[in-house]
Amino acid sequence: MLDEFIIRAIIAILLLAINASIAGTFTIFKDMPFLVAGSAHAALAGAAMMIALENYININPLFGAIIFAILVAFSAAKAKQANVAIGIAFAFSMAVAVLFISLIKEQAARVWGLLFGDLLLLTNDDIFLMAIATVLIIIVCLAFNREFLFISFDMEGAMVQGIKANFFNYLLLSIIAVSTVVTMKAVGAILVYAMLIAPAAAANKKAGSIAGVFTMAAFFALFAGFIGLLLSIYFPFSPSAIAALVATSIYFILYKKGS
Repeated sequence: MLDEFIIRAIIAILLLAINASIAGTFTIFKDMPFLVAGSAHAALAGAAMMIALENYININPLFGAIIFAILVAFSAAKAKQANVAIGIAFAFSMAVAVLFISLIKEQAARVWGLLFGDLLLLTNDDIFLMAIATVLIIIVCLAFNREFLFISFDMEGAMVQGIKANFFNYLLLSIIAVSTVVTMKAVGAILVYAMLIAPAAAANKKAGSIAGVFTMAAFFALFAGFIGLLLSIYFPFSPSAIAALVATSIYFILYKKGS
């Protein structure tokens, strides 16, 4: 019989693969991989703020993380130079995170937990929140898949066609930000970039169609996640670290073959 920690880790890997397929692929299509790193570190600031205000506002820190991540997405969507806006938001968020962490020294470990993450330390509440967020992401992306693809490849063409391109751009980048927070709950802010971007980037090099990129990205993320989990059972390794190493290795192998 599987241990409950293993069962939760397996569920988290499945959810992670879905997010890597959707958010990771659209991030690659939009050519905005830095958004994931910016959103992840902004999420730390949001979580730290909610923990600092816990005596006044009893809200799950994850919601604060999501709010801050979405603000970074909005800044990227609004700016003409998206990467510059993300970089500035990144720096501002980290300053805010350090400020609030200095105020909650006794509970700073809760923020550091988001920084590093661990598939084997997830709670039932963590899995529930990850599942709810992932289901909402799936629903929105299925409803607006055509619009999201259009603005990812041809923003100006989408405007000409009468599509509310700016609205869908804000929505898509917000979904990527939320997906980043969902994923970092399992693997941490440091490794979330590898688990969201590397599988999609590898799939984009290998797959021959748009649908193939989504499918292959999910497969690569699943494979990396399960290898990490399997090795962590038999060796004193971090499952998240092994998963990130496998995911990035897949990309480099395919990159070398394609060059």
